[in-house]
Amino acid sequence: MTSTHSTTPAAPDARRRPYSSTSLRWLLPIMLVLFFLAILIWLPWQARQMESNERQEQLIADTLWVEQTIRFQLGRDEESLRALGVEISGGHLSHAQLHERMARLLKNGHELLRVVWLKPDGQLAGSSDPLSTPVELSPASKATAEITRKTRRPMYTQPEAQTHVSAAAPSAVLMDYHVPLFRGDEYIGDLVATYQTSVMLEEMVPWWFAQDNQVSLVDRDDKVLARRAAAGPGHGVYTHKRALDLPGASVTLVTDSVKSEPQLLPNLLVGSVIVLSLGLLWSLLALWGHISKRLAAEGALRQQMSFRTAMENSLVTGLRARDLEGRITYVNPAFCQIVGYPAEEIVGKLPPMPYWAPEAMAEYQSRFANVLAGKVTPQFETFFQRPDGERVPVLIFEAPLVDNDGKQTGWMGSILDISDRKRIEELNRQQQEKLQASARLATMGEIASMLAHELNQPLAAISSYTTGALNLIERDAPGPVDATLLKPALEQASAQAQRAGQIIRSVHGFVKKREPLRQEVAVASLLDSIRTLIELQARQSYVSFRTEIPADLPPVRADRVMIEQVLLNLTRNGIEAMSQVPPQRRILNVVASYDAEAGQVSVAVIDQGHGIPDDVAQRLFSPFFSTKAEGMGMGLNICRTAMEFHGGALTFRANPQGGTIFTFQLPAATAQVD
Repeated sequence: MTSTHSTTPAAPDARRRPYSSTSLRWLLPIMLVLFFLAILIWLPWQARQMESNERQEQLIADTLWVEQTIRFQLGRDEESLRALGVEISGGHLSHAQLHERMARLLKNGHELLRVVWLKPDGQLAGSSDPLSTPVELSPASKATAEITRKTRRPMYTQPEAQTHVSAAAPSAVLMDYHVPLFRGDEYIGDLVATYQTSVMLEEMVPWWFAQDNQVSLVDRDDKVLARRAAAGPGHGVYTHKRALDLPGASVTLVTDSVKSEPQLLPNLLVGSVIVLSLGLLWSLLALWGHISKRLAAEGALRQQMSFRTAMENSLVTGLRARDLEGRITYVNPAFCQIVGYPAEEIVGKLPPMPYWAPEAMAEYQSRFANVLAGKVTPQFETFFQRPDGERVPVLIFEAPLVDNDGKQTGWMGSILDISDRKRIEELNRQQQEKLQASARLATMGEIASMLAHELNQPLAAISSYTTGALNLIERDAPGPVDATLLKPALEQASAQAQRAGQIIRSVHGFVKKREPLRQEVAVASLLDSIRTLIELQARQSYVSFRTEIPADLPPVRADRVMIEQVLLNLTRNGIEAMSQVPPQRRILNVVASYDAEAGQVSVAVIDQGHGIPDDVAQRLFSPFFSTKAEGMGMGLNICRTAMEFHGGALTFRANPQGGTIFTFQLPAATAQVD
């Protein structure tokens, strides 16, 4: 029983074991075959996908490089044009020098079609064309010129097709770059550089990139502005768009590879045999080719990086890159020269920075907090402190740094040392003050004879009253003098002496040199302080002087002496303008009013003289322009400058009753407080 029991269960186990072993032996090869087939199917598909992704990534990287190359070239042109604009505004270039500079710009930048200087009225003031052919701007370019004049910032015009461009290109898509020109506050025109979009692609896109890709420039509506297809049209498989950061224009760089999508082998089995046979050789050859291409690309990249590094090191503009935490990741030599610290002491540091001045630490911390919050002021002025304690005023431009995926990685700043500009501004301010003081002295010189005549009257009266008093004393001597007779004579002498003193004080206060000081002052008080000087001239020319000042007129916040000088110049001009009209029309009015909505006080000086001809009106405020033989031509120019210093304006219009009305506005003190 025992043996039977022990052998009986063993028989079924023995029968099951061969079946299980056979199943396992078949299952494993089948799984291996399936796995092998899956590998054969998956490998070509994966290889195709990898090749497709690699081509797309390479296209994106090359497109970004080309976009940076185009933007760098345009940026270099922008800097050259702005520098030329500064020299034109400063009046440092003759016509020949201007033409030579413009021609040099075209020689250095073949992408430029022309460079011209257009005056405010559209007339040609300078051109790179030796024949100085007149230039007619398109409506869009004229609109851009108006915007740049108002904002004082250079801007591009949206590219558009134009005809009759040149004999070589009768019709082309052009893009203008406008640089507004100002001489002080005077707008003197636009420096306009014209680009031909097709030439931009020919000059700025490397030949090796154009051999593999169709390169296009399109506008916001995907309308093609220019196209370069050296190797034929693209297949639309590998494409990438990159917007050119051009202020005022929407232009996108579009690249379309001429390579088609990789294809799977038509017969996977035959292909697998071929792949298995030639896989090693193909792999080695492909690897060698890939390495060769990569080495060539790396060499070209190193060459471009060396070029860009040399370019950045030669700039006078400081460059500073920061990450999103505010840590400095890059500086160029110009930035180190501005702040006075070597790069190794700055790169990698988090705020506070060693070049931050202690007294402006709160301002720096506030801006740094905005950086961490993702809010950066695109342009602002501040100052840095060098290790020796010297303060350097700087102008900073900030822009976001974006990687290939469009994700922001930090901020890039351009820093300009504006010490020279600040010194020039201070020198201009001092010269303006000297000019105003000279104008006041010249004004007093013009009325010196009238002043002597006016002083002669009170002095003669004082002499007469004192002589009468002495006669009374001698007549009653040796007895007592009658005080009732002597007192009126002495009172009259005292009154005349006070009158002469008031005249002297008015002149002294008007011509005294002093720093500009804005304070609350009533318009009536301003007129009262110079009324004596105005009436001197008015009586000399038999002019009736009248004022209309409302009792509730709010005070203005202004420099008293500057506004007194403006009033004296305008009233003197009005008096002189009425010298040839009938005496009954010689009325000079000064009328003041208040515009509560605008928060401004207006003062009008109204004469009934000969008026201002149209040809004179166009140049009335120009420096050194005068209709008087003995005039310096600076009076009205100084008046307008004084109004602009106070944030106001000086205008004129014809008087309906004959003559001219000069009006200036000043901010009311109540509006300043609000």
